[in-house]
Amino acid sequence: MEDSIVALMSNLLLTNVVIVLIGITFIVVIIKLLQKSTSRYVKDHDNRYKTRKMINVLGYIIALIFIAIVYNDQLGGITVVLGVASAGIAFALQEVIISIAGWISILVGNIFKTGDRIKMGGIKGDVIDLGILRTTIMEVNEWVDGDLYNGRIVRVANSFVFKEPVYNYSNEFPFLWDEIKIPIKYGSNYKAAKEIVSKVGLEITGDYANNASQHWNEMVKNFLIEDASTQPMVTLIANDNWVEYTLRYVTHYRARRTTKDLLFTKILEEIDNAPEKIQFASATFDLVDIPTVDVNLKGNNK
Repeated sequence: MEDSIVALMSNLLLTNVVIVLIGITFIVVIIKLLQKSTSRYVKDHDNRYKTRKMINVLGYIIALIFIAIVYNDQLGGITVVLGVASAGIAFALQEVIISIAGWISILVGNIFKTGDRIKMGGIKGDVIDLGILRTTIMEVNEWVDGDLYNGRIVRVANSFVFKEPVYNYSNEFPFLWDEIKIPIKYGSNYKAAKEIVSKVGLEITGDYANNASQHWNEMVKNFLIEDASTQPMVTLIANDNWVEYTLRYVTHYRARRTTKDLLFTKILEEIDNAPEKIQFASATFDLVDIPTVDVNLKGNNK
């Protein structure tokens, strides 16, 4: 009798293992086919990426449910143990759970997507992958200036979407306001200098300003925000050393460095070729002669 019971249990266990293997294989094939078909029916790259991720997660969920159904009889006796253990597991894996919730929030809330430039968890860069637990970022800046890649790939936990602000440089408004400062010597033709800076600013950043204006109009419709001007603007201040012109302009978030290079190059050429008297200013230091000090030493003759 005991031998027959053992044989029956072993046969039942083997049967369940075979059923699970066949079922998992079938689920994997279906998931792969669904992921492959997304490129045919979902044309947008970002939506296709999100759809494949969701199908992958759905496959894991279906597989777990299938295993639970197959081993339902064996799991009945340990339900209480699992209930007690789940509390401890939830506490130990709270960071993982928050990261999964953050991943769902990123996808559903459209906080950012692959290709966006963001700053999250103190890391700034372009999103190259959205994982369930971590977001992979190609980092910019640090020891490299001008918003250029530094070569580091950083993986940031998705839980940071609930802990810190997430800065998105490219989602609704893919433009940034930036500015450059031009120091001009006192005695120069201030009006001509301002006209040159204004003309160059409009010439270099005019297209950015027009495109940004269209995006900004959409922002005004969707958010409670002022109708700001995207056109280049020149302001002037006079300090102790020189007259300083500040050119404020709009540029694409990926073109900050190249835009500055074009602006400075063109302004230098225009001012050097200008017929009016315009000179750049620089810090100067006057060395003052040390006053003569007469030292009279009187000897004490005894």
